[in-house]
Amino acid sequence: MTPPTQAPLVFIVDDDPSVREAVADLLASVDLEARSFGSVAQFLAAEQPSAPSCLVLDIRMPGQSGLEFQKDMGAKGLRMPVIFITGHGDIEMSVRAMKNGAIEFLTKPFRDQDLIDAIQEGLKRDRARLEADGALADLHRNWQSLSPGERQVMVMVGRGLLNKQIAGELGLSEITVKVRRGHAMRKMQAKSLADLIRMLDRLGSAATDA
Repeated sequence: MTPPTQAPLVFIVDDDPSVREAVADLLASVDLEARSFGSVAQFLAAEQPSAPSCLVLDIRMPGQSGLEFQKDMGAKGLRMPVIFITGHGDIEMSVRAMKNGAIEFLTKPFRDQDLIDAIQEGLKRDRARLEADGALADLHRNWQSLSPGERQVMVMVGRGLLNKQIAGELGLSEITVKVRRGHAMRKMQAKSLADLIRMLDRLGSAATDA
């Protein structure tokens, strides 16, 4: 599986142009690319690349607030980490944001290093998420490359059955089971039985429905 190669990207959503400019300049100083928007609506209208990314989001803005948008992100297919910045924060807001998965909740004026650290953590998490998504997609492709008979054998291997038991249940010769098992292990790139069982567990219903 090839890890994401696109340069990381930080989105800034804040209705204050001076804040957007200051944050973008700060990120440029540490060689991070930023894209700025004055509202959630503008952000949603823009293209969302598949690069590792995170979102620096203001709490209070005209239209949809940052907290409201954070709750809606999953339904919109947005999974990037969120860092909140606000000039009007309180403990209740902070608790709500963190419970919903925010990485950090910073009150203006905040230390530049605190924001940089939070962004680096967000990009690290999103890079790991993209790599995991890619690995799972590769796993599904490998599974689809198996013949129906190979999938059948793999599922029964995953249940802990021996070749002889699988042959008896499927009405096949033990040699045929061994051949299918070997082909499937190679196509799945499973190095051991334990490796295969972990793969079947990650595939979930895609494997159990074979």
